[in-house]
Amino acid sequence: MKNKIRKNFGLACIVFGIALVASAAALISYNVYVDNKAAKGIDEIINQISIDVVQEAQPDYILNPNMEMPIISVNGVDYVGKISIPELGLELPVISDCTYPNLKIAPCRYSGSAYLNNMVIAGHNYSSFFGTLKNISTGNKIVFTDIDGNVFMYEVDDMQVLLPTDIENMVVSDWDLTLFTCTVGGRTRFAVRCDRINNY
Repeated sequence: MKNKIRKNFGLACIVFGIALVASAAALISYNVYVDNKAAKGIDEIINQISIDVVQEAQPDYILNPNMEMPIISVNGVDYVGKISIPELGLELPVISDCTYPNLKIAPCRYSGSAYLNNMVIAGHNYSSFFGTLKNISTGNKIVFTDIDGNVFMYEVDDMQVLLPTDIENMVVSDWDLTLFTCTVGGRTRFAVRCDRINNY
């Protein structure tokens, strides 16, 4: 009787283990699918935003720090510009408002403005979004270009790991630009802090 119970228990453990492995494989496949889908969408958006920036060129107004950032709507989503990180080979559009559905499309402005030197941009840790931020180094350059063609250049000053609940420290800082993403598992946030290196 005991042998039968042990055999059944062992069989149940094997079946449970196979189910766990299958679930993990399905989750990995889904994540790869979502990442690839996001990457394809990014290329289309960047092309449309780039065309508009080239057409608009430099604006014929004096940049007012308190003005709202101009937007362009692509497929019903409002964008404030694009961000380039040459060292990581990234060029990504930046959505005006941060919502969970928007984060699946592209990185989003979490708070602040490039004009006030307090912009915070959030992005999923997809490999085509901010998943490679962990490879960035102090001194690397980051460029944000708004929809009107204003170019803001930054240099990476610091990297921090913050708790998900540490929102105040994320948005209230001495840095001109912050990029952040979730770490694997979502237990912490990886933040890249940048100082602006050009002025109008």
